[in-house]
Amino acid sequence: MTSDSLRLGAIMLLAGIGIPVLAALNAQLGQRIGSPAAAASVLFVVAFLGAVATMAATAGTPALAALPQQPRHLFLAGLLVAFYVLSITWVAPRIGLGNAITLVLLGQLLSAAVIDQFGLLGAMVRQITPLRGIGLVLMALGVVLAQKG
Repeated sequence: MTSDSLRLGAIMLLAGIGIPVLAALNAQLGQRIGSPAAAASVLFVVAFLGAVATMAATAGTPALAALPQQPRHLFLAGLLVAFYVLSITWVAPRIGLGNAITLVLLGQLLSAAVIDQFGLLGAMVRQITPLRGIGLVLMALGVVLAQKG
């Protein structure tokens, strides 16, 4: 493994750690203020400001000029982020954070495997070999077993 692979892997590990923390914090905010939608809206404002600050610090503002030429379906990603944040903020307090994240992980495993298998949405094709299929099944089983005990 190269140092770049390790660095990128560490970034994604931290992102993965952040997902349940985000869910727990936003679910608690939604309960405290009595509105999961308001909590999600606040989260998006904070996220927007953080993204704008990062764009400004990395000289990414010229990329904004290329936005009008991009296919409209690429912007659906924003709706998917909104759906995730709204749903986890509303659902986690009702079924438990662990159960909610377990279901999210299972959904991620399934959709990632399908996207990779067929190279959907411009992704690199990574076919589900028998060994990879066993790994995916073991990961899914692990996610489920982690919630049983």
